[in-house]
Parts: sequence; structure tokens; C-alpha cells
Amino acid sequence: MRCRPAITSMSLGRAWVHDLEEKLREAAQAGFQGLEVFYEDLEYLAKKDGQEVTPETLIRAAEQIRTLCDGLNLTIIGLQPFLFYEGLIDREEHAAKIEKLKTWFKIVTALGTDVIQIPSNFQRGGISGDMDLIVQDMREVADLGLKEDPPVRFAYENLAWGTYVDTWEKLWEIVSRVDRPNFGCCLDTFNIAGRVWADPAKPSGKTANADEDLKASLERLVKTVDLKKVFYVQVVDAEKMDPPLTQDHPFHVDGQPSRMSWSRNARLYLYEEEKGGYLPVVEVARVFLKELGFEGWVSMELFSRTMSDPDPSIPHTHAQRGIKAWKKLAQELSL
Repeated sequence: MRCRPAITSMSLGRAWVHDLEEKLREAAQAGFQGLEVFYEDLEYLAKKDGQEVTPETLIRAAEQIRTLCDGLNLTIIGLQPFLFYEGLIDREEHAAKIEKLKTWFKIVTALGTDVIQIPSNFQRGGISGDMDLIVQDMREVADLGLKEDPPVRFAYENLAWGTYVDTWEKLWEIVSRVDRPNFGCCLDTFNIAGRVWADPAKPSGKTANADEDLKASLERLVKTVDLKKVFYVQVVDAEKMDPPLTQDHPFHVDGQPSRMSWSRNARLYLYEEEKGGYLPVVEVARVFLKELGFEGWVSMELFSRTMSDPDPSIPHTHAQRGIKAWKKLAQELSL
């Protein structure tokens, strides 16, 4: 099996706290072969030295990132996240997103990649759960991507706290109905286990029938998902919340789903049980990488309060934690 380790630029520390060049260097020195570029890093680089963020400065920033990555032998596997796109009720707002996408096409060309990741929409208002509308929106971006040279691919991802698309089953329905060669998905251990198996607001940290429901879901995944539509996978764990993430928890934000607050503050690399990691990540990863037979980029994606720590060692420690997790997973699964 041929799998290659990657990491998100965000995983190594916040853009406004840690220098991008240092983060890239630490990723390369740790042994990562690729990375997902996070739009926030691109924006902060674009406005460095007091520049205004414009399509032109974003494209120049993308060119800088590609030059840095080329020098470090890092492959840019994609740009993410193209947020709050599908199902918008206000079609003028939808049209504005399409105009923004045209700039993203230029950015991915400058980065030397061909993948844009779209996470499922998690706005609480102004969006529709009408599957026909969502499919229509996704066909639109896919068809625009096919007109690019080279064509741009889209990796749709179900977020565990998505307003309407929060499971891989709903994700797969959309991917299947869009039915375009450049429209596929990103499968994420956190967003599957964190929705089906885990509940950060409960004392147990688990849903009522966690083990049975996850087992059944993964069995369906292997029988259902077309491997050609999996563009890359993400592998990540999370802390068990103690106390549970309810209204009086420090991570709670009014109006924000508990799973989102949990995700933003408390993800971990896998095999970090000493830090509170508890999701069945290896079980889910085994399904992706062995039973489904995925071969390609495996991204060690992380969101955590630790990324905002100004300690200059953060990019190094995050890179080392990430590659340690990858090596142990590769060994356990004989990748």
C-alpha cells in the first residue's frame, strides 16, 4: 500500500502567531512529504508588511508558499477551507461565493495543486437543507472546475457539527448525485467518530450506542464508497471532555454546537492517550486504509488551543507529534 504523510499548515500553529516559513521547515524536517495549505496562512502572508488582502496579493502569497515548499520538497496537496458555500438561500450571496471561487482557481494554480476542500456548511441560518439545491450548487462548482486547465478537483467533507450534512452517508449521497469526475470527498476520522461514536457534552464522552453504531456505519462505508472518489483522508483524535462540554464549560460558545467547540479546542494526534485522546481513530483509519484500500495522501490535521500558544517551540513540537503519530499508525497497519 502506498500512503504518504501530510499535515495542514494550521496544524503547526496559528498563522498570526507562528511564521509560515518556520512551520514549513519543521514539517519537512520531521519527515512530512506534503501539506494542506490553510487559507488563513495565505491571508496573513498576503497582508504582511501592511499590504491589503486582494486577489493579487493572495496570488503572490501563493507563489511564495509554493517556492518555499518546492525548496523543502513538500507537495501541496490542496487548499482549504472554502467555507459556507452550499445551500445558501440568498442567491446573490451564492453568486458572490462563485466570484470568490474564481480567485481560488488562480490561487491553486499558483500553489501548484488541483484540490480545493469544501467543508459542509455549518451556518445556523440562511441555508437550506434541500438536497436538490445542495447538489445543484456542487455541480456548479464541479463544472466550473472542469473548465480549468488543469481541471480543479473538489474534496467535500462532512463536519460532525454540519447543519445538514454531518455524516459520511449524507456526504456520499451528495457526491453520488453530483456525479462529476472532479467531485469527491475527504474522509476524516474525527468527523466520523466524533459524530457517530462520541458526544463531548455527555459524561461518558460517547453516544448511547456508540460501538454498535460506529461498527454498522463503517461496514456500510466499505460497501458503499467508491475509492476513486476519495481524494485524501485526515487522521486525528480528540480529548475526552472532563467536565462535559456543556454551557458552563470554558470552551462553550453561545450558539455554537458542542462538537464544533470541542473540535476547535481539543483535537489531538492519535496515540496521545496521556493527553486525553479516546476516539477509536485507529479503527476508523484501518477501514480507510486497509478495508477500503485507500492509497494516497494521509493528512494529520489538528485544531487545538495549543496552536495559539506563542511559545516558539510550538511548530517543532506539533510537527514531531504529528510524524510520531503517522509512523506508529503506519507500523500498526503495515502501510
